[in-house]
Amino acid sequence: MFYRRKILLAFFEAFGSHIDKIRLQKLLFLFCQEQAKPAFHFVPYKYGCYSFQANADLLALSKTGTIEDSKDEWRFKQSGDGNVALYKEDEDLLREIQQRFSAMDQKQLIRHTYVNFPFFAINSTILNQNLSVAEIAVVRSAVVRDTTKTLFTIGYEGRTLEEFINILLEKNVALLCDVRKNAFSMKYGFSKNTLSNACKNAHLTYVHIPDLGIESAQRKSLKTKEDYSNLFTRYCQTVLKDSISVQKELALKIETAGRAALMCFEADPSMCHRSHCASALVANTQLNMPVMHL
Repeated sequence: MFYRRKILLAFFEAFGSHIDKIRLQKLLFLFCQEQAKPAFHFVPYKYGCYSFQANADLLALSKTGTIEDSKDEWRFKQSGDGNVALYKEDEDLLREIQQRFSAMDQKQLIRHTYVNFPFFAINSTILNQNLSVAEIAVVRSAVVRDTTKTLFTIGYEGRTLEEFINILLEKNVALLCDVRKNAFSMKYGFSKNTLSNACKNAHLTYVHIPDLGIESAQRKSLKTKEDYSNLFTRYCQTVLKDSISVQKELALKIETAGRAALMCFEADPSMCHRSHCASALVANTQLNMPVMHL
């Protein structure tokens, strides 16, 4: 069993066999904020901090019969086989979180997280129900205000879905342009449907432009810098040369959005075609924006 799922099961032992879904997300968030290496990351969601990965893990546990998905709450069904023991530092931390927050009801937990972590409340639909006017102003101030038109590029290698989304939000990106040929990933969160849904819930627009991608077969056996250089030379001479109309159409969307990002997998933009794609968009269209790599 994944260790992060053991953490989820330990929460039922600490806080009871029935836990409201919003309450569990808040408790888990507070726990992860104090971990040296967080088991889960979170994004600003309609009810505040939310982990897509945690929800996916809970759904996976429900399919095994360990817990039950009961509309607004999760219900612990069985104690398991003793494999939910945590590392001592996490056991101690969970005990502390239990002592500090078990007496708080859901509304109090929501308010606590909003007041102490205002960034994670920026997309909340229930601010007026939980905060004062002055406190809401603090949340509003956590929203990035930079509207300078910029074209970013970003890779998801080494990042969770939540970390990836937060980087985009912190840069006030409005449009995410997926330039992979095939928008599929073995890594949770980065296949097309899941990523598109996550973006929608984070108030980001997602578009997939497969015409600007590279066939996966061409990426096989890449080992040296020369291999990559040859690949990108072919990419510029073929795909980018033959897709001017697609680039112009995309440039209009980027211009309208104002702040957009081209995404692919590699962390290093020099090892990814997205950097060449960004350069082509500026050179082949009327897109007048600086390019920044995230």
